[in-house]
Amino acid sequence: MEKKATTPAPKAAAAPKKQGKGGVLNPAWVIPLLFAIALCIYIFVLGAPDHFIDGDHEKGPKPGDYYGIVYKGGPIVPILMTCFLIVLVYTIERLITLSKASGTSNVDVFVRKVRGLLDKNQIDEAIRECDKQKGSVGNVIRTGLEKYKLLTTDTVLDKEQKMAALSKEIEEATTLEMPMLQKNLTIIATLASASTLIALLGTVIGMIKAFAALGASGSPDSAALATGISEALINTGLGIGTAAIATISYAYLNSKVDDLTYSIDEISMSIQQNFAAHY
Repeated sequence: MEKKATTPAPKAAAAPKKQGKGGVLNPAWVIPLLFAIALCIYIFVLGAPDHFIDGDHEKGPKPGDYYGIVYKGGPIVPILMTCFLIVLVYTIERLITLSKASGTSNVDVFVRKVRGLLDKNQIDEAIRECDKQKGSVGNVIRTGLEKYKLLTTDTVLDKEQKMAALSKEIEEATTLEMPMLQKNLTIIATLASASTLIALLGTVIGMIKAFAALGASGSPDSAALATGISEALINTGLGIGTAAIATISYAYLNSKVDDLTYSIDEISMSIQQNFAAHY
């Protein structure tokens, strides 16, 4: 009967999962919204008549007017702009989420405090530190410490079973938190490569237009050739820039997730070692 009393504990760890989902931007509506914004920027800002000779798109952009130059990149431009906006929005969203997951104070300081309290076997004080810290790290460690306290009064399980139960509790709590930490990183990683391919498509379309105009005229048409090549290079530049930002963003955010995971693992090991030493 006493074994059954210990089973509800994992339910307490489910709360962080719900909190994590609450702050996540749903790609199902974010991506279409960002595409609409990019399209409006392309049509009404980059394509504004002020950026073109005599206000005519066919006459080309004014000399040195980069808004008009980017507009002449063609229909692939708003797609690449959407990719850039998605990377920007989700990078900011992940930074905010990971900052909240870290808690109210520096994670390294929190780890040292909890380990110090564990060395003194001051479990209640360590739990209070977790309540102050909050975030994913605090939530997982608090769950482990609550299980720790519960197992100290358990007279049915032997030491080996208690260690296994404590380890399982911490693993389950960590498993509930990890999806929230890694959410939407896949989108950024995908755009790091996809934006390059989309840019390549725009480049190919531009080159096709350039050579089609050259073939149709039957004689070298430097204006048509330059227009097509310009369109190709604009798409190339936007795609490479977006891919570079996405790659850097993903690497940085992934390292932040790894740091949080390492901190959780570090304290979890201390909890298990402390329990093994005292009980």
